[in-house]
Amino acid sequence: MDISDTQRAILELITGRIESDGVPPSQTEIAAAMGFSSIRAAQYHLQALEQAGAIKRVPGQARGIRLCQPARVAASNDDALRLPILGRVAAGSPIGSGADAHGADDYVLLDRTFFHPSPDYLLKVHGDSMRDEGIFDGDLIGVHRTRDARSGQIVVARIDDEITVKLLKIGKDRIRLLPRNPDYAPIDVLPDQDFAIEGLYCGLVRPSR
Repeated sequence: MDISDTQRAILELITGRIESDGVPPSQTEIAAAMGFSSIRAAQYHLQALEQAGAIKRVPGQARGIRLCQPARVAASNDDALRLPILGRVAAGSPIGSGADAHGADDYVLLDRTFFHPSPDYLLKVHGDSMRDEGIFDGDLIGVHRTRDARSGQIVVARIDDEITVKLLKIGKDRIRLLPRNPDYAPIDVLPDQDFAIEGLYCGLVRPSR
């Protein structure tokens, strides 16, 4: 990846903020953290990172920065991850199978620097309920396997025997899984449902179409 030291530092800032807070920094926060006199410099470097394939910017969002890696990398790369594609995950209504799938028919080699935290497997997205987070139908999302998640993080969750990717909101008396597309309704987790966090979303791969 041909980027400058400043751009690499910005990329590390973005990945660190996503890890700690579950959301990327705004352009104003990037400018302040890097000591830029205006956000124009931040915009310039973000454009360079997008052109290099390190990030994807979502128009109209203050924090519309998504980590992505659109290309496979060479197997000899020391930073390569060999990730299994385990199945599908719903970005719409929940669907069966997915993160609990055993074995994999396909693997992808990817640069580990484009994910944070490091993913354990990939799932293919079905649907567009997460489009405002820059997650689209057909994308491969990286999933870090964990049972723990904070409110405000994007998670892969299991409800009974179905798998979905949504924004987690934990309230005093209920758990909600929120879409990022106004065409879809939130999912309220009922007390009698078998609910579990399967993992954290940690980046995506957009296959060539």
